[in-house]
Amino acid sequence: MDSILDIDDDYSAPRAEMVNQQLRRRDIVDVRVLEAMGRVPRHLFVPDVYRSRAYGDHPLPIGHGQTISQPYIVALMTQLTQTRPTAKALDVGTGSGYQAAVLGKLIDRVYGIEILSELANIARTRLQNLSYENITLQCGDGYQGWPEHAPFDVIIVAAAPNHIPQPLVDQLASGGRLVLPVGQYHQQLMVMEKKSDGSVSQENVAAVAFVPMTRKTDQQ
Repeated sequence: MDSILDIDDDYSAPRAEMVNQQLRRRDIVDVRVLEAMGRVPRHLFVPDVYRSRAYGDHPLPIGHGQTISQPYIVALMTQLTQTRPTAKALDVGTGSGYQAAVLGKLIDRVYGIEILSELANIARTRLQNLSYENITLQCGDGYQGWPEHAPFDVIIVAAAPNHIPQPLVDQLASGGRLVLPVGQYHQQLMVMEKKSDGSVSQENVAAVAFVPMTRKTDQQ
């Protein structure tokens, strides 16, 4: 699985700077997350025209009105999941595939859902070309999750619903964590953890700005 992900390239220096300046100097302290962010070639997950800006401290367009989140937000959401190497994750709103790739460096299995077929096809091909054999991607409505592969130890949502999707809560494993932005105009990054008795705790982490979650009904 390592292939080109672990060799030096023309973007090694900006990638290292991204980790040191944008992540370490803030509150990203999970060593495994820092290592994963330093290994995944973010410039290969953005359109060619934006490659020179791939490691900047900002989101970037990936087409079809969607964006790839800024590196800090990807690292923060990943850190909040408190991943274990044996975990199974659901990545909702896979987009370019970057968040899935970061998770793929950290855990055993990643299932990604992207509602836009064009992005799903591009991300699937990209991840296959980068030899991510532990990531499976489908085109579908992420609000509904992926019940066939549930329960999930980790669920990350990269688009903002205006409420917490109950199907995702239902598909969370005991001890699992769901990290997602919630809100229509004023969004909050939230963490939900399912307890052994099935109850769920909830924490607001920070104000954020994500694209709205798209549902299949929105496309009809």
